[in-house]
Amino acid sequence: MIDLSTIDPAKPVLIAGPTASGKSGLALRIAQAQGGVVINADALQVYANWRILTARPAPEEEALAPHKLYGHIPGDQAYSVGDWLREVTELLQQDIRPIIVGGTGLYFKALTVGLADIPQTPDHIRETAMRRIAEEGSDALLAELDDATRSKIDAQNPMRVQRAWEVLQATGTPLVEWQKNTKPPLLPLAETTALCLDAPKEWLTPRIEQRFDLMLEQGALEEARANAPTFSRDLPSAKTIGAAEVIAYVNGEISLEDAREASIIQTRQYAKRQRTWFRANMGDWRHISATRKEAA
Repeated sequence: MIDLSTIDPAKPVLIAGPTASGKSGLALRIAQAQGGVVINADALQVYANWRILTARPAPEEEALAPHKLYGHIPGDQAYSVGDWLREVTELLQQDIRPIIVGGTGLYFKALTVGLADIPQTPDHIRETAMRRIAEEGSDALLAELDDATRSKIDAQNPMRVQRAWEVLQATGTPLVEWQKNTKPPLLPLAETTALCLDAPKEWLTPRIEQRFDLMLEQGALEEARANAPTFSRDLPSAKTIGAAEVIAYVNGEISLEDAREASIIQTRQYAKRQRTWFRANMGDWRHISATRKEAA
């Protein structure tokens, strides 16, 4: 994938790329060869209750190098990009060499460009937002946003709509106004080795299918059975791709083949959105082919 001799061992490393493209494996290779702490930058791998289905590194992989911010948040607890950035800030104060890896582009943007210092949302406002989305859909909240914010956010992403609505309700100030007062970045791009894996659809699709089958072999259904008694689509961790489908299977509502097909389709669609986002926002990153084999 990449010749590690081209990576400065003194610099922090950022690794972005679509799901199933080999990001975690590359991060582990770099950590083992050059040293460093692998830090998660995936919004769903932070949750404790979906280890297998979110493709978190296996325990034996975590034993090969230090890993941080994986599986440390309860599945019913909201976790924002601001929460993530605060935790990364604390880690960088420990004088470590970070190897930050994941597929959540907004995390990397906040890290390298900056993030507005917005106060945390009170629990009662977040609960109201989640209840209304469940009852009315995210379009109801979208309609209550100011025009400027509505034109800037991803209106098709309920989590982004919810966040913008919560900010407006909690502070009385639109999200775009907060974003105008962005603090300097925690880790400027020029101070890092920033790698973005390019994974074409025809190469990635079979990997997505193979990985889901491997998840089943590794215990994804057992994981689903453990989550089933308390599962709700309103939970933050319920955004895990395939969670609702495998839960439906273990509850006897759909067949395993239907759960598998729906999960794979959703994963392919997610990978497409990731590739689009990376192309639009990571032009200054070093793009490398996920398909090419190079000397380690």
